[in-house]
Amino acid sequence: MDTPVTSRRRLLQLGAAALPLAALGTALPSAAGAATAPSGATLRIPAETDPHVRTFMAWPALSSVWSTQIGAVRDDIARVAYQISRFEPVVMLARPEQAADARYYCGAGAYYGIDVVEIPNDDLWIRDFGPTFVVAPGAVAGVDTNFNGWGKTGTTYYQPFANDAAAAATLLTQYGVDRIQAPFVGEGGSLETDGQGTLMATVSSLVNPNRNPGMSQAQVEQALKSSLGIDKVIWVPGLAGQDITDCHIDCLARFVAPGHVMLDQPGPGTNSKWVAVYDETKRALQSATDAQGRRLTITELPGPDRRYIRGRGTDFLSSYTNYYTVNGAVLVPQFGDGYADDVAYSILRNAYPGRVVVQVRIDNIASGGGGIHCATQSQPVAPPAV
Repeated sequence: MDTPVTSRRRLLQLGAAALPLAALGTALPSAAGAATAPSGATLRIPAETDPHVRTFMAWPALSSVWSTQIGAVRDDIARVAYQISRFEPVVMLARPEQAADARYYCGAGAYYGIDVVEIPNDDLWIRDFGPTFVVAPGAVAGVDTNFNGWGKTGTTYYQPFANDAAAAATLLTQYGVDRIQAPFVGEGGSLETDGQGTLMATVSSLVNPNRNPGMSQAQVEQALKSSLGIDKVIWVPGLAGQDITDCHIDCLARFVAPGHVMLDQPGPGTNSKWVAVYDETKRALQSATDAQGRRLTITELPGPDRRYIRGRGTDFLSSYTNYYTVNGAVLVPQFGDGYADDVAYSILRNAYPGRVVVQVRIDNIASGGGGIHCATQSQPVAPPAV
């Protein structure tokens, strides 16, 4: 298998007289009180398992990033889009000059609910550069987390990101959703929530001078709380400088439900540095409590044996934990280690009763250091107004 040239990986108060934050300029605002809906309710990042309006995805645009793999990666993206479209609508961002190609690959119009919209982008990782949505009764807004290419300018991980950095604002405008500019720099993949005020995050990806220079962990935490409606942050160490994301939480630990965490357990053949990250994360979660004071139940999700997976390369993300929940289903990678694939299927089926578990082959996406969750972003349904 070919290897890609570069691997992946003042807050607005939404009151009746509030202006769109885009009008306030691009400078990072300072952290203030929590963003609120017109009703005065705090806007809060919901659980991914809450109902979705749609899923956003992005068509991989740059062959300079994926080299000769670009066609195969697009096949994977189209496959994921189709599987999601069985359960909820999909919107695929694509460069105007590549929109026809995206429609052809994705069968837009032939399958239920796949729509291609012409918004310039660079790569496929919309979890990171797209908006992170927050909700309150009768209200929804999108938080623009100021994507800066994972802070990799000047490093070997650098790839063009100007279009991706502008996409969240463009998308929110196109869909008529209010925009909140975050008082921090980060990515959607660095944020994992239970929907009840608890956030999990790695220190390595957010308390990092390549995103938030001069900000202490306490300052980053306050920024997260104020913009995302968070009451408590559970920090795990992570690992900086060893992948493009500096160890995003969504490949490591996920909330199944409030008080219940799914933890990625590295499979045989995993580099020892990532085994150490797992060990540190497990210890941190075992001693943690959530925003409601509950201790966490941890379910481990074992990774595949890297000797038996189809994908190759040191950047291949062999993490089942980077799954994605949609309306009525869970999409999880299928890597080719038959035993491990079956175990992952069983664990997720038990963890998400009432949802269909769909295994999807994504070898080419995974070779770039990402997965299904990295390639998707959900727009939640606004809770009923009270």
